[in-house]
Amino acid sequence: MKPYIIAVMVFFGSRKLLSGIVVGAFLTLSACSVAPASPTRTVTPDEHIFDAVLGVVATIPDTARTAASLGTRRIGSGVLIDNDGLILTIGYLIMEAETAAIINTDGHTVAADIVAYDHESGLGLLRAREPIDAVPLELGVSKNLPEGAPVLAVSFGGTAGTSTVIAARVVSRRPFAGYWEYLIEDALFSVPPLEEYGGAALIDNTGRLIGIGSLMVNDAAPSHRQVIGNMFVPVDLLTTVMDDLIATGRRSSPGAPWLGVRIDEAQGRVFVTRLSTGGPGETAGLNPGDIIIGVNGKRVNGMADYLRKVRRHGRAGDDISLDIVPYAARDLTIQRVVVPSMDRNDWLH
Repeated sequence: MKPYIIAVMVFFGSRKLLSGIVVGAFLTLSACSVAPASPTRTVTPDEHIFDAVLGVVATIPDTARTAASLGTRRIGSGVLIDNDGLILTIGYLIMEAETAAIINTDGHTVAADIVAYDHESGLGLLRAREPIDAVPLELGVSKNLPEGAPVLAVSFGGTAGTSTVIAARVVSRRPFAGYWEYLIEDALFSVPPLEEYGGAALIDNTGRLIGIGSLMVNDAAPSHRQVIGNMFVPVDLLTTVMDDLIATGRRSSPGAPWLGVRIDEAQGRVFVTRLSTGGPGETAGLNPGDIIIGVNGKRVNGMADYLRKVRRHGRAGDDISLDIVPYAARDLTIQRVVVPSMDRNDWLH
């Protein structure tokens, strides 16, 4: 059984799986190191719930499109979700991976196969080549989880088989727009932050998996000051496409149009920061600094609105019409640029 590093735990659970976890308790298992911030006491759950959170290690070739931005050796967490070694993680850990492995509950490394990377959800799947001695976590449903709900955030902390477990709360549920043309409408934001967030598990008070860790953010809760926390991708985004991802490694229907245009916003204005080499945006003649005013004649206000309008305009493979004010333009004349979109998976190596 692996040891756990436990941080501040205030968690409400009644299911048999979590019957040993009580309000105000620190859960400590064998060789446990406890954060010194609060009084502690030791309880033992009926089942080894956290053993399903495993380490993920991926090696990416130097020639990969994402090697420069995400690195060639990526380490994070993943969650065992069935009895055949299927592991759910955050997609960027295994995107373009040449090899992948799982660090199992006793600290040993097990080779794994890449099953799928899904750009629209941001999630990834891999499968261990050997049996994993752990009870899989059931997939929960996050859509009914209210703001303020207590949760556990769990990450695999290192090659020695340790994990970090913190008690947290969902402080916000709202859309999240990423500069890499990523949009999810109901992201889960939690505090306090889990430092090893990539692929971490977010577990509800029934012991079910409801989210996969993606980012650390400084606006976890709407506030006039910084609130540092994590953004988790809801597992609900996986359930409708999981059969396709397992069978073929991708969705059966065309995904969202990908333009190869990295974006940012300021006071609601969306502008191009970078273009993916050989991507549709570069091919169409866009340039860094161009301001995107609209999509197909419809004005945009912020990144999320822009990405929604691109998706409404078509699917991967369709032409997307952008209304732009070119960088360094001498006037505010709006130009229309037609971008032949593609599926991002087809651009990756």
